[in-house]
Amino acid sequence: MKKYDVAVIGGGIVGLGSSVYCGRLNLKTIVFARELRGTLVKTHVVENYPGFKSISGFDLTGKVLEHAKQYKDDVEIIQKEVTEVKKGRGCFKIITSDSEITAKNILFASGSKWRKLNAPGEGTFMNKGVHYCALCDAPFYKNKTVAVVGGSDAAAKEALLLSKYAKKVYMFIRSHLKAEPINAEKIKENSKIEIIEGIEVEEIKGEKKVKSVTLTKKVKGKKELDIDGLFIAIGHVPNSKLAKNIGVKVNKKEEIIIDKESKTNVPGVYAAGDVTDTKFKQAITGVGEGVKAIYGIYNRLGKEEVEC
Repeated sequence: MKKYDVAVIGGGIVGLGSSVYCGRLNLKTIVFARELRGTLVKTHVVENYPGFKSISGFDLTGKVLEHAKQYKDDVEIIQKEVTEVKKGRGCFKIITSDSEITAKNILFASGSKWRKLNAPGEGTFMNKGVHYCALCDAPFYKNKTVAVVGGSDAAAKEALLLSKYAKKVYMFIRSHLKAEPINAEKIKENSKIEIIEGIEVEEIKGEKKVKSVTLTKKVKGKKELDIDGLFIAIGHVPNSKLAKNIGVKVNKKEEIIIDKESKTNVPGVYAAGDVTDTKFKQAITGVGEGVKAIYGIYNRLGKEEVEC
C-alpha cells in the first residue's frame, strides 16, 4: 500500500493551489480529483483573482494545474473519487473504487455542490429548462426568455452571461440583490435584465421542456410567468460527508469548522475553501487557507513522529 505525507481530497483551484506548496516543501502528496479543476472551470469570467484583470475559470484553473504538475516528483494527481476515509492510529486510509492508500495528513478541499431549489418540477425538468450553470447552457437560449433564481454575486454573474444570449433575463430574488458593487452596477445598466425582489418560485411547469413558473407574487399582472429556461443560483452545499465520518466537526450548515491555521478538531486533518465555515468564500481565500494548511502539515511532520 502506497504511503504519503499528504492526501489532498479535491482537485479544484484550492486543492491544486495547495499542492503547489506540497511540491515546494517536498511533501510526498497525492491529489484526488473527482472533477479536475473543480466548479470554477464553469465560471465565465473571473475578475477578482490578483494578477489577472479578467480571465476565464477554465484558463485560471488550467494555469494552476500546470503549475502543480511542475512538482511531479512529489505531487501525484489522479482523477478518481474518494469513496471512504478511515482513521487509524496515526495515519488515514483513503479508499477509491479500485485503490487504497495511506496518508499521514489529509487536506479536505472537497468544495461544494449546487444547492437545489426543491420546488415542484425541478427534478422533472432538469436539463430540460432547469439548469445550474450558465456557462454550460446559456448558448441554448439565444433570443429566448430566461430567469435566474438568486441574488448573490454568483447569481449576478449568471444573469450577465445569460444576457449575452437571451432576449430577456429575469432575476427572482427572495430578499434583495447582494452582488459586488461592480456587478450590481452592470446588472442595473443592462436593459435585458429585470430584477424582481421579494419573490420566490413556487412551481416549475412545462411539457417536454420548461414553459413557465408559478411565483409567490404577481409579475406583469399574473403569478404564472412564461419563460424558456430557469437557472438556479442559490448557493452551495458543502461536500463534508467524508470528513464527518472520521469525527471532524461541522456547523449547522454542514461546513467543516477550521481555525485560523486551517486545522480541524482531528489531528492531521485540515480543510480549505468552500467546504469550510469561513464566511468569505472566494478562490483566492480558499487557496490561502490551503497554503496555511500545507505549512501546518510541514511543521507537524517536522515536530511529530507520525506512524503508519
